[in-house]
Amino acid sequence: MTPDLFADSFATVSVVVTAPLDGPFDYLLPDGRPRPEPGQVVAVPFGRQVLPGVVWDTRPERPVDPGRLRPLGPLLPVPPLPLPLRRLVDHVARETVSPRGQVLKLALSTHAALEEPRTVDLYRPAEDAQARRLTPKQHQVLAAAAAEPLAPADLARAAGVSSAVVKKLIDTGALLPETHVVEERWPVPDPARIGVELNEGQASAARRLEEAVQERRHATFLLDGVPGAGKTEVYFAAIAACIRAGRQALVLLPEIALTSQWSARFTRTFGVPPVAWHADVGSARRRKIWRAAIEGKVPLVVGARSALWLPLQDVGLIVVDEEHDPSFKQDDGVTYQARDAAIARARFENCPVVLASATPSLETVVATGSTGPDRIHRLVLPERHGSAPAPKVDIVDLRSARPRRGAGFLAPRVVGELEATLERGEQALLFLNRRGYAPLSLCRACGHRFRCPNCSAWLTAHRLRRRLQCHHCGFSMPEPDHCPECGTTDALALSGPGVERIADEVRHLFPKARTALLTSDTATTAGQAAAIVGAVERREVDILIGTQMVAKGHHFPDLTLVGVVDGDLGLGGGDLRAAERSFQLLYQVSGRAGRADKPGRVLIQTHLPGHPVMRALASGDRDRFVAAEIAEREDGLLPPFGRLASLILSGARQVDVQTAARHLALAAPVDPGVRVLGPAPAPIALLRGRWRERLLVRARLDVDLPDYLRLWTGTVRLPSAIQLTIDVDPYDFL
Repeated sequence: MTPDLFADSFATVSVVVTAPLDGPFDYLLPDGRPRPEPGQVVAVPFGRQVLPGVVWDTRPERPVDPGRLRPLGPLLPVPPLPLPLRRLVDHVARETVSPRGQVLKLALSTHAALEEPRTVDLYRPAEDAQARRLTPKQHQVLAAAAAEPLAPADLARAAGVSSAVVKKLIDTGALLPETHVVEERWPVPDPARIGVELNEGQASAARRLEEAVQERRHATFLLDGVPGAGKTEVYFAAIAACIRAGRQALVLLPEIALTSQWSARFTRTFGVPPVAWHADVGSARRRKIWRAAIEGKVPLVVGARSALWLPLQDVGLIVVDEEHDPSFKQDDGVTYQARDAAIARARFENCPVVLASATPSLETVVATGSTGPDRIHRLVLPERHGSAPAPKVDIVDLRSARPRRGAGFLAPRVVGELEATLERGEQALLFLNRRGYAPLSLCRACGHRFRCPNCSAWLTAHRLRRRLQCHHCGFSMPEPDHCPECGTTDALALSGPGVERIADEVRHLFPKARTALLTSDTATTAGQAAAIVGAVERREVDILIGTQMVAKGHHFPDLTLVGVVDGDLGLGGGDLRAAERSFQLLYQVSGRAGRADKPGRVLIQTHLPGHPVMRALASGDRDRFVAAEIAEREDGLLPPFGRLASLILSGARQVDVQTAARHLALAAPVDPGVRVLGPAPAPIALLRGRWRERLLVRARLDVDLPDYLRLWTGTVRLPSAIQLTIDVDPYDFL
């Protein structure tokens, strides 16, 4: 009879470790030590290092001889990781075919928060202090310390004495130290302050959300409203209900550039600023926020997709603003979709989740028509809040109304509208979703094109920094004064426009106009983005020029003209979502015009005026465009009517990658509901110095695609020099 390796004589604890392995792994519980509960954070020996891990709810699939197990390390001084967050780790690991430990690392990203909390010595009077012979100033200090234990400097200020008086009392033992954990005072929003007047449609939607919050009921809502319809005010009402119920709220935004304006609106509504979490938050602040989240002390967090992994203890509402935005999909490491993960976490938390957008993703729209457990309830706000009408959209056909040869990239009609807008004292926005000055640099003499040495990509010219840069790997070099191929000097030609080049053209056309450039190059932090946005709000900018950072969420009351320099930019390539993304982006940027009482105007420059995207933007018939896109996807069994997965193999030697890709393709299990395409070179065949081959998997909806991929890749042993990246439901086809 085979012995039970988990008999009571061997006390073992299952732990998921923050390493790129699935787990859990068993550890021996030392004699006499109480068994830790699931969720408790521990330090465990792993290989030659000690890593943080979490006591898990399930056991390893295969038992290990207890004689080979290592002892469990110490518990770390933090509350247990909440059960809903542990379930989210399991869910995302399964759906993305990622190791559970790698997903757990997203939740334990702030290692400093796992250490002992910082303490400080505060002083109180000794029992016999009043019996001593004291001066009047010393009595003042004791009275202050009796009212509240304080640090020496704070005691001196409270008593109105010098620090020497306090030091003397400490030295003589009249004041005794007490060790206190340093407490951060977190702002508590006041739901009673919310006084925004909602129209009938907003009020109806807000009631639906408030009821779900009050009933602690999971439901997924699409808050579908045109730009300027007041979606934020609606879900603010739900946040107020959540705070009144004593639960925590989480709001996800796609861009750090949106955080400042959103925070200002939140502060005006609730009286205190929100707690923000994004890449620009410093490590010390991140430690405090993470700790406050797991201790249940922070009532609301707003942040980028990584905020989804904060260990909030009692989540009562999750909001995903601009839910369609592609930046919610993480493309490296764990390739998860934050919108879908937010829906899953809300289900585990038993709370409502709100997806807000003026241009919902097709996946979300289709889910509103389902009747199953994944159904999304649609709340529609069809009109702008207040008196502002929708902006008028005109298409500028560059085939017949092109800019004068050599004059630039703005058509005469756009230049004329800019001039008229400035004469009226109003603001304008020019949009081009291309960073830098020019996307291609070449030699006039021999035609040499400047390529990235690490990627299959051209170098983009950045005139602000006088450098050529790769937007894929970050490689950059100074602008050359001669051609490396033929040696000709001063022969660098820059082809095509980027936003920096448009800014130069605007400054040449309108030298007296005040311009600002908002891109990820000019606003690398939330603070820099906030400064530019604030300047536009204060009317210190006449013409704002930018990339997609200007397209979403901003409210500029005096901005009445939007000009799109190249409306065709996102329509090419092999991306199945190209038309959907282009429509969403251009519709969103169009919505920046005329948001107050002045009418707005939008001009979109295009070489494809008959394209369905352009026709839909000109007519304002969003729903017709969406219906056509849905029908096309359904005919091709493409997402959301089928599923895709991308498998990228990469390595330093091209021939090794090609061999491994063929080997992997031959090992694919046969399934009538699955088709494996490839291998073939990835669209960017060389990236960061590594060659890449891609296999694309198409599956019917009734196929468990993650399970198929796990079964397939689990049977293949690839060389250690080859890296395999699996992206289930990919958004990036590079």
